[in-house]
Amino acid sequence: MSSDANVTVLLGDPSLPDASKPGNRFNPEDFDTIARMKEALVEEGGYAFEFIDRHDGLPERLIATPPAFVLNLCDVGYRNIAGLELHVVALLEMLDIPYSGNSPAAITLCNDKSMIHGAARDVGVPVPGQRFWPTADAVDDFDLPYPVIVKPNRTHGSLGITKDAVVGNEAEARAYLKMLAGLLPDQPVLLQEYLSGTEYSVGIIGNSGDGYTVLPPVEVDYSGLPEGLSPILSYESKTIPDSPYWTDIRYHEAKIDDATRVDLGRHAIAMFERLGCQDYARCDFRTGGDGTIKLLEMNPNPAWSFDGKLAMMAGFAGMRYGEMLIAIIDAARRRNGLV
Repeated sequence: MSSDANVTVLLGDPSLPDASKPGNRFNPEDFDTIARMKEALVEEGGYAFEFIDRHDGLPERLIATPPAFVLNLCDVGYRNIAGLELHVVALLEMLDIPYSGNSPAAITLCNDKSMIHGAARDVGVPVPGQRFWPTADAVDDFDLPYPVIVKPNRTHGSLGITKDAVVGNEAEARAYLKMLAGLLPDQPVLLQEYLSGTEYSVGIIGNSGDGYTVLPPVEVDYSGLPEGLSPILSYESKTIPDSPYWTDIRYHEAKIDDATRVDLGRHAIAMFERLGCQDYARCDFRTGGDGTIKLLEMNPNPAWSFDGKLAMMAGFAGMRYGEMLIAIIDAARRRNGLV
């Protein structure tokens, strides 16, 4: 196999703490996920894979032996620090190493929820109403149409969005903001229209000029949640295994008509291009009380795991898990002029 077919897979570092995971560390489920990813890639064939999962000395290693191409699956950030997510690809760019996934600029834009909504309005994608404040302590206007959801403007993995984030009045809003001020001091916050309807995600693989694969949308099913819990993908849904948010939320292919499917795909592509995304991304939507489907977030490094939303959507399209990963590699290699 020629060196042109060599792919270096860059991962998070299981030897280091990771605040995005239960217990602040990699768990057996994470190691199983990594093993399944490796097995799926090897089974697909066509490339020779090397895997890097240690961050100590990473810059020196990349300088000494630059990979021919990097499949960037390090979605937890350099040294597993979420705020250093973009630094991984910035390092690759500085070393002129071709890679898959989004650029530092696109990651920065996509991780700023307020910026995303401004960009959406530019291209005619519906968004919920919202207000931005530089810190939780700075909020001084509570004359809002409740319910609203209170959330940090820039966090990963739903950090700061708990079961109590949906508030129905000023007192609840003040209480939640006080909690956020303690948890994430000096961080900007949003008070956003709460969208009470169905939630969808749309995955995209490809690039402008090369063509897009828009994967069939997934629908989030909250019907199994106990009564009284807000139907949201909260921090508990990603970090607390015995929470109903972890155990009782389900996902299935969206039950929508063709026109809605086309609209979701069109809006997702519009956001992909407006934010300068490349290779793959995931766009999340939710339906408002008036029936309008509105943009929630754009995820520039969506979960690549075998049981993540992107893999689910690929499965709806008849793609194997490994086939999805290879499609991302192929799209990135074409973009980089490697094929």
